[in-house]
Amino acid sequence: MRNLNWLWLSLLAVVLDQASKLAIDASMTLYQSIPLLPSFNLTYVHNTGAAFSFLSEAGGWQRWFFSGLALVISVMIAVWLTRLQKHETLLAAALSLVLGGAIGNLIDRLAYGYVIDFLDVYVGSWHWPAFNIADSAITLGVALMLLDSLGLIKPKSQD
Repeated sequence: MRNLNWLWLSLLAVVLDQASKLAIDASMTLYQSIPLLPSFNLTYVHNTGAAFSFLSEAGGWQRWFFSGLALVISVMIAVWLTRLQKHETLLAAALSLVLGGAIGNLIDRLAYGYVIDFLDVYVGSWHWPAFNIADSAITLGVALMLLDSLGLIKPKSQD
């Protein structure tokens, strides 16, 4: 249970994600786009699919499939966190970010049947699929897991 103290990071990801989505939903209309910086807009969209709108036109069953998948993965991550060694702090932080992101998007799927996305990065007329804070937490968590597994980030030695 020693690495469950990293769950504050999961909670932070969920709170920031849900607060940002509620703010976007309350202040923008669907498909509205607000330019903020060159190559970056706030663009309010609904995603009924998974990453990159995968299966978004599948007819509705994907809501429950992706919700169930997120729930199973969240439980697996929570169990994994409890089994980490005390020195595996980077992996604990990474897993906590992934867990928070998964829960943030799961809340949307269960509450609305879609995920609210609004971060729109683009170059010229090419737009990366819109994403949100939960997606960012998942991406950062996976990147940290990769760095950890490749040994590219070494913990400070404890003398």
